[in-house]
Amino acid sequence: VAAFSPQARALDMPSPFVQEVLIKSILVTLNDAVASDNFTVLHAKISKPFRDQFPPDKLQAIFKDLVEKHAVFDAIVASPVIPEEDARIDEKGVLRLKGRFDTTPKKVKYQLGFIPSDGQWKLSGVTIDIE
Repeated sequence: VAAFSPQARALDMPSPFVQEVLIKSILVTLNDAVASDNFTVLHAKISKPFRDQFPPDKLQAIFKDLVEKHAVFDAIVASPVIPEEDARIDEKGVLRLKGRFDTTPKKVKYQLGFIPSDGQWKLSGVTIDIE
């Protein structure tokens, strides 16, 4: 009898609503981490492989630029997500979401990767540009 762990089970493509929740919740958590210069909560919300690779102090170093610029992008919660390409699950099982928020005075662009971790989509990669 083959046994499958819940972590190994593939997850289906989330609905547009769930995609928006994933995008906004992780970006708001990142915003709060940047604003407080404390990456513990962000660390707790990311996928296990990402957590193992990037402890909170490493996340802090990665996002040092945003912290130093006092980047605040919490206005995204009130803005619609504008996808720049279709959501997809790539050949490695990573959910790829790419898009932007037309917030003012600066636009927020994101590329996010999520993998199944603990039975949920959890962040596995992030690129954010505030321009």
